[in-house]
Formats: sequence, structure tokens, C-alpha cells
Amino acid sequence: MADCVIVIADDHPLVRDALRQTIVQDMSDARFHEAATFSETEVTIRREGAPDLLLLDLHMPGMRGFTGLVYLRSEFPEVPIAMISASTDGRIMRQAIDFGAAGFIPKSATVDDIRAAVRDIIAGDTWLPAGIDELPDTSADDAELSARLTALTPQQLRVMGMLSDGKLNKQIAFDLDISEATVKSHVSAILQKLDVNSRTQAVILAGRLSVADPARKVPLG
Repeated sequence: MADCVIVIADDHPLVRDALRQTIVQDMSDARFHEAATFSETEVTIRREGAPDLLLLDLHMPGMRGFTGLVYLRSEFPEVPIAMISASTDGRIMRQAIDFGAAGFIPKSATVDDIRAAVRDIIAGDTWLPAGIDELPDTSADDAELSARLTALTPQQLRVMGMLSDGKLNKQIAFDLDISEATVKSHVSAILQKLDVNSRTQAVILAGRLSVADPARKVPLG
């Protein structure tokens, strides 16, 4: 695992520092990049190249719940992603795995668990907290939602996120530097793939990806 590259994406600098210090004591040759928002995470990966591991805060700005995970898995399928969250809810862990995460690390995890998770995921395995012997089965509703979302392209996921923010076609076109006609085409494709009839219904469906943070910024270790 020498010279592994790890991106730590969390909006709290103390959490990023704690993760980096924990990992570097186990992997002294690892190189790190940090990001405080979802957009910074994407920029970092594009600028620095695909890392060996992305540690991704489920609740940092711009994530929009699991929408951010779905987008990154679609845009950078070669990058293994470990979700970081204060939650220890089995259903949330199940959703993270269903949407493409390679692991789920609670912010209450011990130092040894964090190191084990990083080693296992970089080695190509999956990792879940000790004591989670079996995740709940994927519900029919969650399975249907996952199938619809994974049909969207990265650009369509980006547009859907902007729809969720209440942006109009003109604003989306400006932000993405594309024409309004292209935005309309993306919206039509989104509605068709999500099997809904309106932007409002699409936003409601996307809202099901939101995840409440049960305890914001629980200390690590």
C-alpha cells in the first residue's frame, strides 16, 4: 500500500486532520488531498487524478444526501468510496452500499477500525463496522429508486441536483455553461428515466436521497 493517494472530503478541518493523523500512523507513505465541499471534492479528483480511496462525508455541503455518492460513482467508477457519517443506522448503511460505496465508517469508529477500513477498502474489499453482521434487505422502494438513479448520466445527476435547489433552466444553463435547450433536453430525459411527469415529482423523488445527520460532527476515535 505504499504511496497510496487518499482524498479526505469533510467540511470540518478537525475531522479531516483526525482522519489523516490516524491513517498516516499506519500508512506512513500515503499522500493526502483534502476537500471541504462536494464541489471541491470533484475538482480535487479531476486535478490530482483518481485516488486509491475517497473518504466522503455523507453530510458535507453540496452532497444532497446520497445524490453526491451516486454522481461520483457514475463520474469516477474506478475510485473506491468509503462513506463517513455519524449515523450507525443499518438502513443508511444498506443504501450506501446499494448506491456504490465500498464501505461505511461511523464517526464514532475507533482508531483501529478506521485503519482496518482503509486497508481493507484499498485492498479491494468492503468494510462495515464490527457488530454489523447482516444489513437489512434492500426495500422494494429503495431498489426501485436505485435503479432509476443509476440510469442517469453524470450531467443529468448534476442537473437534477440543481432542480432540487430550485434553480430555473436559465440559471442551470449559466452554471453549467450550456444552452437552455440542452438543459430542457436533460430535464426531459430525467423525467423519462425517473418515470415521473413533472419537475416537482423529480425533486420529491430526489428528496428521498436526503439523510438527516443524527449527531453533527461526532469526534473520531
